[in-house]
Amino acid sequence: MAADTTDDFQKELVDLFIEEAHEWLQNIHVALDELQQGPAPERHEQLIETMLAGVTNLGVSADTINLPTIKDASFAAVPFVEALKDPLKAFSVQDFFALCRQLGQIQTALTGATGFSLEGDGGGEREEIEYEGLSPSEFLQALRELQKIQLPTAPSGCNYFRSLIEQIEGQVQAGVERIDVTAIQGYLAQVSEAEESFLKAIDERVPEISKKMSVLETDERDVSSRMKVLEVILQDVASLRTEAQQANAGSAMMFFTGLHSLLAVVAQRHVLLASTRVESVKARLYAMGDAIRQWVEQGRVQRAAIDQLFPASHS
Repeated sequence: MAADTTDDFQKELVDLFIEEAHEWLQNIHVALDELQQGPAPERHEQLIETMLAGVTNLGVSADTINLPTIKDASFAAVPFVEALKDPLKAFSVQDFFALCRQLGQIQTALTGATGFSLEGDGGGEREEIEYEGLSPSEFLQALRELQKIQLPTAPSGCNYFRSLIEQIEGQVQAGVERIDVTAIQGYLAQVSEAEESFLKAIDERVPEISKKMSVLETDERDVSSRMKVLEVILQDVASLRTEAQQANAGSAMMFFTGLHSLLAVVAQRHVLLASTRVESVKARLYAMGDAIRQWVEQGRVQRAAIDQLFPASHS
């Protein structure tokens, strides 16, 4: 009888923990979604506090009822949240994906320890996992096959297969039994959003920058007017450099960094450039725009190919 009473009490504790865990994870995901939209610094700090409180509460509660796998996965998420603390820092999609992946580890640990899954209606009830999904080893092999087919025509730097292969290899070594489809698709969606945003910025700003570059070769304007135009160009180029960093477009980031340095020297020393030099800069600017369009298009192709590896119900 005493043993039955103890078991019942433990079950009540676990059920209560599941309800709390569901609420904390929901709050963390909502906060993370808002954080990726680039809120004001004050709101950014509040969202970080919400996520830190959520993963800490999860870890402490799991430890209280002796669920070590959930405790370890929860506390392991703290450094990933803290890496996003600075509201003035430009974060890449990889920064957010790292946290999403760790949240997926918490969910996996929660499901393994309690039988509870956040998939479905989210009502907080315990349920058996109906979807087994691809094993990491199967997914890894499929990615490698896709890499062989896709990469011969891919522009330099566009390789989602390599980054995913590295992640899945780590899961295979860690003994993970199934891939987290939701986390991978979330990562691909974030990558897509960053790249499309960057491409939109390129299409909008490159023509404007090119038009304004006439001030680099003419002295018809007074110094004050010329400096104002140069200031606008510098701001636009700096903005494109930031967009390139967020989209993880290394070549574009290097190009806009170099262009910004050139324009800064022109502005500081009040020098004029030969018309042939200005035309060369414009040509390189448009060439970079074309390269980015190809890069984004290849990214779309690769993401679509990867998405085809998932079951239809998770696409």
